[in-house]
Amino acid sequence: MSSFKLSTSLGRVSAAAAAFLAPAIAFAQEAAPAAAEAVAAAPVPNKGDTAFMFICTILVLFMLVPGLGLFYGGLVRAKNMLSVLMQCTVAGSAVMLVWVIYGYSFAFGGGTSAFWGGTAKMFLSGVNMESTAATFSDGVVIPEFIFIMFQMTFAAITPALIVGAFAERIKFSAAVLFCILWATFVYFPIAHMVWDANGLIFGWGALDFAGGTVVHINAGVAGLIGAIMVGKRTGFGKDMMAPHSMTLTLVGAAMLWVGWFGFNAGSNLEASGGAMLATVNTFVATAAAIVSWSLVETFTRGKASMLGAASGMIAGLVAITPAAGIVGPMGAIAMGLIVSPLCYFFVSFVKNKFGYDDTADVFGVHGVGGLFGALATGIFASASLGGIGYAEGVTMGGQFMTQLYAVLVTLAWCGIGSAILYKVVDVIVGLRVPVEAEREGLDLSSHGEAAYHS
Repeated sequence: MSSFKLSTSLGRVSAAAAAFLAPAIAFAQEAAPAAAEAVAAAPVPNKGDTAFMFICTILVLFMLVPGLGLFYGGLVRAKNMLSVLMQCTVAGSAVMLVWVIYGYSFAFGGGTSAFWGGTAKMFLSGVNMESTAATFSDGVVIPEFIFIMFQMTFAAITPALIVGAFAERIKFSAAVLFCILWATFVYFPIAHMVWDANGLIFGWGALDFAGGTVVHINAGVAGLIGAIMVGKRTGFGKDMMAPHSMTLTLVGAAMLWVGWFGFNAGSNLEASGGAMLATVNTFVATAAAIVSWSLVETFTRGKASMLGAASGMIAGLVAITPAAGIVGPMGAIAMGLIVSPLCYFFVSFVKNKFGYDDTADVFGVHGVGGLFGALATGIFASASLGGIGYAEGVTMGGQFMTQLYAVLVTLAWCGIGSAILYKVVDVIVGLRVPVEAEREGLDLSSHGEAAYHS
């Protein structure tokens, strides 16, 4: 075949192919901009928000270890220092594993149930580097991994808060097992109910910015029930059981205050003005509560104590948690001034009246402070008091009643669930160490080591 004929044949084939492919090419040319437009329309995480949430997540971890461990450790006797550190560290670590295996799914799995999130995201199914989580602003997202980790630190520290209520007499295995079961059947469902869009309490319109019900009422009630069901320490009311190191307690409390900025500001999920409102409120409410507790002690005891100042610090942090991004700074100061006398009354009078042995006053500070904070949020959220205001058509009275309903549901769910779980743990491994081990100290009897050497 001549070169002329070959080129002519190829030309005809090319023309035919072009004619055949023309519709497909035209479709592709039309589809390409549409696809690009769809990709462009998908929200992309802002690097500043992502970095902010990373820092907040690490700050909440800092609250658990070493913050909470040192705070509780200083409050117990020297022979039990390491036992408290171990319980906080290992229980927190165990719950972190549980969180990524099924806890995240149970709380935020996207299910339509009002009580739990379902199983769709168990083992972090469907989560990858490109998946995102929504924030409170339309079209603003953060990487889903950072949302998972931030919420993981909340899930880890909340059961560890309970440890302070029955410190110095519980078995190590019992403390860890209880924290795992409690996170599964109490914390994850309450977190879903309060913070997930499909949750029961969220649907009511209850306000809980960073965990007044989910964290503090939950942990406080479980601590009270644990203190009663585990029983009093051997020699309680007779032996000297003063904190062995107020220095370490203040160090731990200060670490909690620093870490709490991640806790509260991070709950805004964006590095915006809302986060800064939560930050200033976390400063001033805590400062007001410290001053308030010191004043109450001065009037009632004649002297302000370091233990009181540290307790006021935690009480102020607890009270402002549900309100951090909702009330104004003046409202935050008012909440800090009010919460300390309430907690002081429960710690100094109610506990003695009823005789329960709450070692680190988990209920007196976290429970009572959380109850006050949750209810006060409904009042100080009012724009007339400097807050961000209520949803359209909602009044102060209506919001307060919604807050009350949320508190009552939390009390019932946590109270009944915790009592059952303590019984379950008692049947499986037993709750208490033997009296001889308790007298020796849990550091040596449970862990074979001592915090201090003479």
